[in-house]
Amino acid sequence: MLRFAAVRGGLGLLAVRRASRLSRSSHSGVQTEYKPIKKVMVANRGEIAIRVFRACTEMGIRTVAVYSEQDTGQMHRQKADEAYLIGRGLPPVAAYLHIPDIIKVAKENGVDAIHPGYGFLSERADFAQACADAGVRFVGPTPDTVRKMGDKVEARSLANSAGVPVVPGTDAPISCLQDAQAFAQTYGFPIIFKAAYGGGGRGMRVVREYEELEENYQRAYSEALTAFGNGALFVEKFIEKPRHIEVQILGDKYGNVIHLYERDCSIQRRHQKVVEIAPGFQLDPHLRDRLHSDAVNLAKQVGYENAGTVEFLVDKHGKHYFIEVNSRLQVEHTVTEEITDKPFVLQVFRSGEGMGIRLDSASAFQGAIISPHYDSLLVKVIASGKDLNTAASKMSRALAEFRVRGVKTNIPFLQNVLSNNQFLHSTVDTQFIDENPELFNLKPTQNRAQKLLHYLGHVMVNGPTTPIPVKAKPSSIDPVVPHVGMGDPPVGFRDVLLRDGPEGFAKAVRAHQGLLLMDTTFRDAHQSLLATRVRTHDLKKISPFVSHSFSNLFSLENWGGATFDVAMRFLSECPWKRLQELRALIPNVPFQMLLRGANAVGYTNYPDNAVFKFCEVAKENGMDIFRVFDSLNYLPNMLLGMEAAGAAGGVVEAAISYTGDVSDPMRQKYSLDYYVNLADELVKAGTHILCIKDMAGLLKPTSSQLLIGALRDRFPDVPIHVHSHDTAGAGVAAMLACAEAGADVVDVAVDSMAGMTSQPSMGAIVACTKGTKYDTGIALEKVFDYSEYWEVTRGLYAPFDCTATMKSGNADVYENEIPGGQYTNLHFQAHSMGLGNKFKEVKKAYAEANKLLGDLIKVTPSSKIVGDLAQFMVQNSLTRQEVEERADELSFPQSVVEFLQGHVGIPHGGFPEPFRSKVELERGKTLHIKALALGDLNKNGQREVFFEMNGQLRSVLVKDTVAMKEMKFHPKAQKSIKGQVGAPMPGKVLEVKVKTGSKVEKGQPLCVLSAMKMETVVNSPMAGTIKAIHVSPDASLEGDDLILEIEE
Repeated sequence: MLRFAAVRGGLGLLAVRRASRLSRSSHSGVQTEYKPIKKVMVANRGEIAIRVFRACTEMGIRTVAVYSEQDTGQMHRQKADEAYLIGRGLPPVAAYLHIPDIIKVAKENGVDAIHPGYGFLSERADFAQACADAGVRFVGPTPDTVRKMGDKVEARSLANSAGVPVVPGTDAPISCLQDAQAFAQTYGFPIIFKAAYGGGGRGMRVVREYEELEENYQRAYSEALTAFGNGALFVEKFIEKPRHIEVQILGDKYGNVIHLYERDCSIQRRHQKVVEIAPGFQLDPHLRDRLHSDAVNLAKQVGYENAGTVEFLVDKHGKHYFIEVNSRLQVEHTVTEEITDKPFVLQVFRSGEGMGIRLDSASAFQGAIISPHYDSLLVKVIASGKDLNTAASKMSRALAEFRVRGVKTNIPFLQNVLSNNQFLHSTVDTQFIDENPELFNLKPTQNRAQKLLHYLGHVMVNGPTTPIPVKAKPSSIDPVVPHVGMGDPPVGFRDVLLRDGPEGFAKAVRAHQGLLLMDTTFRDAHQSLLATRVRTHDLKKISPFVSHSFSNLFSLENWGGATFDVAMRFLSECPWKRLQELRALIPNVPFQMLLRGANAVGYTNYPDNAVFKFCEVAKENGMDIFRVFDSLNYLPNMLLGMEAAGAAGGVVEAAISYTGDVSDPMRQKYSLDYYVNLADELVKAGTHILCIKDMAGLLKPTSSQLLIGALRDRFPDVPIHVHSHDTAGAGVAAMLACAEAGADVVDVAVDSMAGMTSQPSMGAIVACTKGTKYDTGIALEKVFDYSEYWEVTRGLYAPFDCTATMKSGNADVYENEIPGGQYTNLHFQAHSMGLGNKFKEVKKAYAEANKLLGDLIKVTPSSKIVGDLAQFMVQNSLTRQEVEERADELSFPQSVVEFLQGHVGIPHGGFPEPFRSKVELERGKTLHIKALALGDLNKNGQREVFFEMNGQLRSVLVKDTVAMKEMKFHPKAQKSIKGQVGAPMPGKVLEVKVKTGSKVEKGQPLCVLSAMKMETVVNSPMAGTIKAIHVSPDASLEGDDLILEIEE
C-alpha cells in the first residue's frame, strides 16, 4: 500500500499544541491526577507498531511489543525494548484479538498505556474498557466514544441528530439474510454490506443482483468475524461512482474539536484504498467547507477525544453523505502529517529517500517472511510537492528506485496510476480503477540480479543443469607402470641448465645434433583431450619411468596455463604441491610452463609485482623454462612476462602466437614480415629461446619451411622451438618440415595422448627421424611402454574424453582457426546444449566472429572472446552482417565488450571499426557476486543460499531436487491440463462448496480461501463433474496449489 500527499500546508498554533499532547491524554470519564507514561505497549504489529515505538523512544518512553506465534521473525519485535508472545495456540489473527492475553502481559510487565494502532482491537469498546478496568491507559477515545463510533449503525443515528446527511441504510445491524433481502426489496439494487464493528474494506461486499445476495452476505459476515471478532453487518444503498473524501479531526477532553483538512481516497480496489491525496484535488471550496463543518459538528456531538477520521461519499451531483467514523489512528494519517507538518504519533522515522519522500516501513527487510495471515503492507510511501503533478513525479521516481525481490508488489500498477492522464488532470471516483483496465498492463521488471542468483543457487544446491552428454564411465582397469631400472636417472638437459645457467643452456640446445622433443603429455595433451582433468596421482606414477627413459628430452611441459584453474576448481589439488612432487621424481629433465605474459596463469592482467613474485616462487619450487606469450602478441605484455621470468633466474622462451597462413599471398595481415619483425623485438629484449606457438595447428609443411627458414636465417644463434596441434592431421608432416627448415625443438605427445586436437605423435616423429640427421635419440620401445600406460590411464577419465563426442580431427580448422583445446571444448558444449548437430554452424560462426573482431590471434583469452561471440551469434540466429548493422542495440557478451574496451590489449592492426564504435562499451550494470554459504534443508525442501552481491548480503531459496524426492508436497495445478483448478494466492481453505462427483456450471463457487483477512471465492472455470478434491477446510495453500480437478 502506498500513499502520497499533494500539497504541504500550515496548521494554527492551537492545533499544534493539541496535536502534540493528545496522544498522551488519559481517557476516562473521571478527572484523574496526571501521571507520566513510562512504558507503552502497542497491541498491534507491522508498520504502525514500529511508528509508535520510534515516537516513544524519542520521548524516552520504554516500549513493549506483542506478537503471535506466526510473527516471531517480524520487524516490530526487534524495534521494541521488550517483546512478549500472545495467543499461544490460536490462529494468527485471533492472537491479536485475544484481550485477556494482552491485558495480562501489560499488567505483568508494568505497562502504563496501550496504543491499539489501527485494525484488530482499535475500534473495540470492550478493549478500551478492559484497559480502563486494568488501570492501564488506552491511547484513544473513551470506551463510550469507541462504542458509539465503532457501531456504524449508532454512528449513523448520531449523524442524523447532528444534521449530517447519511446514505439510506438499516437502522441496526441485520440479524439474518432475510433482513438484507427485505432491505433490497425496499431500496433496490445495488446495495453494500459493511462490517458494523470495523473497516479497512474487510466485511464489505457490493451486491448488484439478487442471485449474488446470499454468497456475498456469507463472505462479508465471515470476513468481519475473522477480522474484528464480530460478524455483525449493516446494509446501505450503494452509491455509484462516488468520490471518497475523509476529514481528519482532533478533539480534546474539554470539548474542543478541530479539523486538519481532508484526504481524497477515491482510488480504491476491492474497497481497499490504494492512493491518498491531501488536500482533495479539484474539490469545490463550498463542498470542502461543508465537509469540514459536518465532521467537526459530528465529533462535538459525541464529545470526541483524540485523533479520528470522518468519512464521506460525494456523488456526481456534489451531494455528500456520511458513511462512518474511524475512531482510531489510520494508515493514511501520515499523509495529513505531511501537509500539516505535525505528527499524530509525535515524531516518526523519516527515510532519506530524496526531497519530498517519506517511507514508513512495516516488514520490508532482507529475508522477511510475508505472511498470508495479515495485511501484506511492506512500506508506505508519502510524496509531497507544490502541486499534484510535482508530488506524482516524485512518487514515480521513488517507486522506480525500489528493489523488492521474492514477492510481487503493486509498484508497476502504481506507476501506471501515477502516469494516467485522468489521474493527473481530472477528478477520479471509486470506479477509476475498474474503468481503466489499461492500468493492469504491467511492465515486467528485468530482475536480472535475482534471476542470476537463483540460477547460481540452483547450481550450488543441485549441480549443473547441463548434464554430461555421454554415458561413459571410468575404466575399472588400473594402469601398469613400465619397469624402471635401479639407480639414479641418466644425466639430462637440466643438469646442463644447473651447471651453465640459462645462456649456457640455450647454447647447448642450439649446438645439439639431431631434433629435440618437448613432451606435452603432462599438460597440454590432456588439456586438449581430457579437459585438464588428469590428477597429480597419475602423473607421479609414471614420472620415474620418464626420468629414466627420456633423459634426452628438451623439456617436459607440465605446469602453468589451465593447471591452476582446474587443479583448484575441479581436482581440489594444490598446483604448487604438484610442481614440488614432480620435481622430486624427475630431477634430470627441464620443466617448462606456460606463462600468459602480464596475465601470469590467470585470465586478466595482474600487478607487475605479482607477476614477478609468481615467477620467483615458481623457479624456487622447480620450474626451469618459462614460455611467455600474449594472446594478441601485444609486445608490452610479453616484455613484462619475459622480464619477470629472467629476474627469477629462469630460461626465457618468448613465444609468438601464430595465425593465418604465411604461404598464402592473399592473407597479408599476419605476413612473414610481421612474424620476423616481432621476433626481432623479442630477441632484442633478451629471450634465450624463440618459440612459434601454433595453437590451432595451422602450420602446413610449406608455411613451416617459409616461417622457420626465415627465422633461422635472421637469427642463426638463437634456438627455435615450435609448438603445434594435430587437429587437421598434418601435424607430423609440419613438424618434420620445421626440423628441416632449422627448428631445434618440436612439441609432441605420447602416441595414446596424441593426435586430433592434441600434439603430433611422439612415436611417429621418433620413427620418422630415426637414422637421419634429425634422429631424436629416443628408443621407440620406450615410447611404446609409455604409450601403453597412458592408454589405460586415459580410460580412467572416460567421462571427460573428447572422443565421447568427437571421433576425429578436421581439416576445416584451416578455415575456422579454432585452437586445439578450445575446439574440443566447443564440441563438448555443443553436445551438452543439444546442438551437436549444429556444430558446423558453431564453427562457421567462429570464423565470422573472428572477422567481426578484426581477425585476431586466437589463444586464451582472445580465443574465448571469439568463441563467446560465435555462440552469441548462433544462439540468437545472427549473421555477421546483422551483428554489424545492429551492433548499437545488441547486448554483447561481457568478454567482447571488455576486449573492445582494451582490457586484453591492443590487437595487431587496431580495433575493428566501425564495429567497435557502435558497441555500447559501458553498460553500467556490473554485478559483483560472491557465493557465501548453503543453508540447512527446511520443511519445504528448500535451502537458503547466501551471496554477497555488490557488497550487500542477498539470499535466495532454492529447492533441493534430491531431498524433495523423499518429501511429500501438495501437488501444483498444471495450467496446461484443462480442469485443474489452482489456488489464486497463498491462503487458508475456509470452505469447500462441492463434493467429488458433483455437477458444476461455469462460474459456480467451488471453495473459499482466506488470505490477509480477506476472503476469495474460487469459481469454476468450466462446466463439468468434480473428478477429485485435493483440499479440506483449514488446509494452508501456496499459490497454484491444486484445489480440485474437473472433467467434462
